[in-house]
Amino acid sequence: MQVNEQNIHTDESGSTSLTTHSDTEPIRPSRDVPTPQDTRNEPSSPTHRIGEVLSTIGVLLLAVLIAFVLTVYVFQSYQVEGPSMQNTLHNNNRLIVWKLPRTWARITGHQYVPKRGDIIVFTESGLSNYGDSQDTKQLIKRVIGLPGDHIVIKNGAITIYNKKHPHGFDPDTTLPYGRNGAIPQTSGNINITLGRHQLFVCGDNRPDSLDSRIFGPINTSQVIGKLVVRIYPFSQIEKF
Repeated sequence: MQVNEQNIHTDESGSTSLTTHSDTEPIRPSRDVPTPQDTRNEPSSPTHRIGEVLSTIGVLLLAVLIAFVLTVYVFQSYQVEGPSMQNTLHNNNRLIVWKLPRTWARITGHQYVPKRGDIIVFTESGLSNYGDSQDTKQLIKRVIGLPGDHIVIKNGAITIYNKKHPHGFDPDTTLPYGRNGAIPQTSGNINITLGRHQLFVCGDNRPDSLDSRIFGPINTSQVIGKLVVRIYPFSQIEKF
C-alpha cells in the first residue's frame, strides 16, 4: 500500500486549502462483491426473521421468570390495609418485604426466626371465626415473643420471661420501637409459654388489632418475610 502525499497550499487571499496527490490508481470495488448499499437493500430471509422473533420471545420469557423468582423468593411489594399497625404504618402505605432469609432457611432445612421487634408478614387462617370477612389473609404485625418465651399480659402491659431475663421485661418500653410511649396499653389477660416453633405477634395499635392475643401464637413456618422499607408515600420513606 502506498501512502498519498498531502500538500497544503496558500493562495493570494491567505486562505488555506488541502489537496491530495496520488500516483496510484483508485481502488474500485469488484463487480461480484456487493457494495454496502446493495447489502442493506437485500431482504432478510424467513429463517433470520424467525430467529429474531424467537430471540425477542426468549428475552421476554426470561424477564418474566426473573420477576417471578424475585417476587416469590427474594422480596415483594405490599400495600397496608387497615389500622392495626398505626401509628407506625398507615392505610395504603406501600412496603417492601424481604423474603430471602426465610427462603434460605427453607433451602437449608432450618427454622427462620425473626428478631424481636421485627415487623413481619405472615399467613393466618381461621380469621372468619373472629368476625373477619376473609378466612385466610396475609397479616402484618410486630414480633413480640420468640420461641421459648413465657409471656404474661396483665394490667395493660406485656412482660416477657426467658433465660436471659428471668425477672421479666416489657418490650414495649425497652425496645426502640416502643420508646417515648409510642405503643398504647395492651389489653388482655394472657399467660402462655411459647413452643420452640412459635412466635407471639401484636399490632402496634393495640386497641384495634387482631393478633396473637386473639388467635394465639403463630408458627415460624407461617412467616413470609420481614418489612425492610416503606417506599410510599414518598414523604415517609423509611428503613426498618
